[in-house]
Amino acid sequence: MDGNNSMFNEPGMEWMNGGAAESLSSYTTKTFGWMGLGLLATFVTAYAGYLTGITWLLCVSMPYLPFILAIAEVITVIVLGARLHKLSAGGATALFFVYAILNGLTFSTLFLVYDVATMVYVFGLTALYFGVLAAYGYFTKRDLTGLRSFLFAGLLFLALYWVVSIFLPMAMYDKVVCFIGLAVFMGYTAYDTQMIKRYHAATLTDPDMAHKGAILCALQLYLDFINMFLYILRLVARKK
Repeated sequence: MDGNNSMFNEPGMEWMNGGAAESLSSYTTKTFGWMGLGLLATFVTAYAGYLTGITWLLCVSMPYLPFILAIAEVITVIVLGARLHKLSAGGATALFFVYAILNGLTFSTLFLVYDVATMVYVFGLTALYFGVLAAYGYFTKRDLTGLRSFLFAGLLFLALYWVVSIFLPMAMYDKVVCFIGLAVFMGYTAYDTQMIKRYHAATLTDPDMAHKGAILCALQLYLDFINMFLYILRLVARKK
């Protein structure tokens, strides 16, 4: 290869149809980077709300705040997923961080229930499980799309249990459901990590769509991590 073409072989870049496209490793790193920034935004918002007393004030003055925030979060996710093609790259990124901050307001109530040391321990445990499953999803040669129907069925079960538990005493089944929830989102972690490869392949020649795809993947992985964290917290932590 001559000297003029050697400049195209910079690390992290591939070439397709005469144009530069981000390599899979670079795209994956960026996706997990966005996810990490989302988790950081959630943690900073949650801890700031707890330290300043805003969380307690809001809980007293607005007892329905968790439900309002939950609805706002669901709307944010739906808009991001449904309008991904129409949103600008900046708009998709902004929605992702809006979701992370809203989630942080919800999570700030956890500091009223659990001590900080316990939550740090559970975060580390979650990171370990998440890392192992993400690595499996990335490196395995097995096609994980076959798990999608089973994982979705598990998700529907968890949603149904949550609705039923509002009206009926279901505490006796809580531990079992926590293990099921943990298994479901561990499976989703591997599945969603493998999906990064599909998004990368589908958006090689469209940098704008590639960015939005990375944001959507980051949101999915963020949700996997958050749900794993919550189920592990319910399994191993004692309330104040």
